[in-house]
Amino acid sequence: MTYENNEDPIIKLENLTYFYPNTETPAIENVNLTIYKGEFIVIAGPSGGGKSTLCRVLNGIIPHFYGGELKGKAFVNGVDVKNSTISELSRYVGLVFQNPVNQIVNLTVEEEIAFGLENMMFQPEVIEERISWVLEVLNIEHLRNRPTYALSGGELQKVALASILALKPEILVLDETTANMDPYSAREFLELLKKIWNETGVTVILVEHRLSEALQHANRLILFNRTVVADGIPREILKSDLLEDMGIEVPPVARLSKKIGVDNLPLNVEEAVEVLKEWLIMK
Repeated sequence: MTYENNEDPIIKLENLTYFYPNTETPAIENVNLTIYKGEFIVIAGPSGGGKSTLCRVLNGIIPHFYGGELKGKAFVNGVDVKNSTISELSRYVGLVFQNPVNQIVNLTVEEEIAFGLENMMFQPEVIEERISWVLEVLNIEHLRNRPTYALSGGELQKVALASILALKPEILVLDETTANMDPYSAREFLELLKKIWNETGVTVILVEHRLSEALQHANRLILFNRTVVADGIPREILKSDLLEDMGIEVPPVARLSKKIGVDNLPLNVEEAVEVLKEWLIMK
């Protein structure tokens, strides 16, 4: 799937620079980025490199909650972030944080999913329909009446995702959402995200350090360290030494393939098996 300039971008950032209050060094600097509807984008970079700051700009938390100074241009679905409100931007952008405990505020799963819908003044029948829909999509119907304090970390993250997804945003931003999960839960969560993307066509922006799993679904990989360092097709970026230079772990299958001189780098184990078979035949 390719995404050329055949439509207006859903996100457009031009020379974007942001200073948190009372700081002299920008958290992000001269960011230029264009994203189109329906893309699945993975963003990777070192800790403290401004990835979370970038996410906060997209839904207006920066600058409207954090304050500070935002320079340059930021448009989301044609709306100027600087001249909009968090409330308006939340209709287009859903943001899921790294720690779901910081996002979940209600006693039960059903109440948590209903909370955002009620704040946006949806009718009761629509709220009920959305709750049932999102529980089914995420396969968590069994959690509907469970108290949120009794959920595991992985279950909490699914509920946080459900509460955002129920609003049916056009853009879904996930900021290191698997950081506190074990490998199995992280893999399951990312597979679920792929399913959502396939079924809804939502634009996905995933800040993620588990590239082995995430890159299997992405059409673009962005390396970010206070600004865009690289932006392109994942296989092409993996061929370079940029990930190593930035201290980002290269997926093992890609690392092995690079070591033996394979050009078409695999993104998963299945592809790696086929690549190695061809390499052995050539040898």
